[in-house]
Amino acid sequence: MLRITVPPDVRKRLESALAKAGPLECGGVLLGEHVGVNHFVVRRLTIHGTGAIASFVRNLTGVVAAVKDFCMAHGGRFEKFNYLGEWHSHPLFSLQPSGRDHDTMRSIVMDKSVGANFAVLLIFRLDGQELRGSAHTYLPDGAVHPSELELEPAR
Repeated sequence: MLRITVPPDVRKRLESALAKAGPLECGGVLLGEHVGVNHFVVRRLTIHGTGAIASFVRNLTGVVAAVKDFCMAHGGRFEKFNYLGEWHSHPLFSLQPSGRDHDTMRSIVMDKSVGANFAVLLIFRLDGQELRGSAHTYLPDGAVHPSELELEPAR
């Protein structure tokens, strides 16, 4: 099982995006740092705007550039700083992945041209002022595993 930490600065940006989207889904890409055995910290996330009440459409425009820029900003140390996965909101629904979510994440991690050993999906929502979320890890063999999500307190 992976442990995914969301630090205060990223949390603040995420909460702002969720508040702005309101009842509409929003999402983007997670860029992270490998900090220990099975432990990753989200260092940056992209925000791709809002979707509908029950769906979010992935926008790949700029994703490759964002990943490349992030990796190069950290000295091209791809084994330590790289694409971690995707995030989106479920403002009105369960924090568990939908069938469509599973299909999307499996298609990413099973795509040999992507070359990912795994991909993480974080799903969030605001309950009043409280950020809630879940983490799931997808493997190239099609398996999905619940993961630990650590939300560091906002400052």
